[in-house]
Amino acid sequence: MSTPTITSLAFLTPGNFADDDPGTGLAETLQLFEYGERLGFDGAWIRQRHLEHGVGSAAVFLAAAGQRTERIELGTAVIPIGYENPFRLAEDLALADVLSRGRLQIGFSTGMPHADLLGDLVHDGNWRDFDLSYGRIARVLDHLRGGYLGGPDTVIHSPGNVQRPRLQPHSPGLADRIWYGGGSLRSSRWAAEHGLGLLTGNIVTGEGTDDFATAQLNLLTEYRRALPESRETRVALGRVVVPFDSADASGRARYRAYTASRHERTLAPQGPKRTLFAPDVVGTAEQILEQLTADPVLAQVSELRLELPYEFHREEYEQILHDVRHLIAPELGWRPASLTAEGSLR
Repeated sequence: MSTPTITSLAFLTPGNFADDDPGTGLAETLQLFEYGERLGFDGAWIRQRHLEHGVGSAAVFLAAAGQRTERIELGTAVIPIGYENPFRLAEDLALADVLSRGRLQIGFSTGMPHADLLGDLVHDGNWRDFDLSYGRIARVLDHLRGGYLGGPDTVIHSPGNVQRPRLQPHSPGLADRIWYGGGSLRSSRWAAEHGLGLLTGNIVTGEGTDDFATAQLNLLTEYRRALPESRETRVALGRVVVPFDSADASGRARYRAYTASRHERTLAPQGPKRTLFAPDVVGTAEQILEQLTADPVLAQVSELRLELPYEFHREEYEQILHDVRHLIAPELGWRPASLTAEGSLR
């Protein structure tokens, strides 16, 4: 078995906030992005969540994060495309990317969480008959590439000038920083064929196997097989990693309880789609390294993304990031991008 070698380290946070005080939670999530940058993480990612205590518009949040950070990649995983207007979303993402000086990494999915509640609020007409799948993501990509609208002689007149119309602002390169959250062989194949990076985490579809690692390795194989020969893309692996080392006794108890509450789902395929879940990686740094170095999927990628647990506190998230950065990631070959403010992080 080959030893994992990680060259890029990022984290994904749910962006929790209290129902009666969303501002404090969102501000603390922005502070977590700043903290991650100071630690030397390569990327900081936010979940997009609807009707929940989380970020409903990743583009708005990342625009704010871009003003609070300077170097770190800013990602979202994932935007459910079924709720989005492709052109308007592309405008928002391009604007946020320009404001961050080209640091956005955008992940999509085709799922629609809470569709029975939200579908009629978002769409006019019978949305169940609409194409809310891969084609909608392809439309976002087309807009981001900056093609002109109309014919070669088509212009628009604005108070400031006369110009050929296209999505503004145009952010060259953003279309090459698009990812797909692939959980099935079909979705992995589609992402590869369209030149998107692949995000794969702790949830996959069991297709021909009940073993999580085997199913995820099959996804990687299918993705790489379907890639055009001339195309270089990125694969990022997500794992829930929760080290105990600098946590206090109450923190350790909380981590154990969280893991125990999610363990049963890892024992067998769940639901009609036979969804498979990876166990959380929890324990001391030594125990976590033993599990990660034995992970056959991690050995096949160079980018690791820590998926932070839901409903934890900022200080707990910071402790997790601190311990992974200092005790775990260096043992996997990773080196921090920046050592700024090192003394203040202990």
